Amino acid sequence: MAGRPSIPTISSALIAIIADEDTVTGFLLAGVGNVDLRKKTNYLIIDNKTTVKQIEDAFKEFTTREDIAIVLISQYVANMIRFLVDSYNRPVPAILEIPSKDHPYDPAHDSVLSRVKYLFSAESVASDRR
Repeated sequence: MAGRPSIPTISSALIAIIADEDTVTGFLLAGVGNVDLRKKTNYLIIDNKTTVKQIEDAFKEFTTREDIAIVLISQYVANMIRFLVDSYNRPVPAILEIPSKDHPYDPAHDSVLSRVKYLFSAESVASDRR
């Protein structure tokens, strides 16, 4: 289809994680972690010493890396950089907000869910015009 961005195909792509220590540890134990030759990781552990600037930098780095297909970010962390998460509009890497142990999931703040609701409401308006 014309006008649609092409999705690059890579034989192996990574999942990046920005979350609290327990969440990141769980994903690392599942085999998601990666450290490249330059000692760059595909995760950022958030604690009370992590600054918003560090979170922003990690988000920007993960969303521009060619080897990352999905960025998982805890919803409470995404709320700290909501302006970046909401303004991100590329299909790959996909941004998925996940709950954490200490912060429950709130669908009202999920950027993907709000976009889906918007698309379905736009489709229903368009189908009513036919």
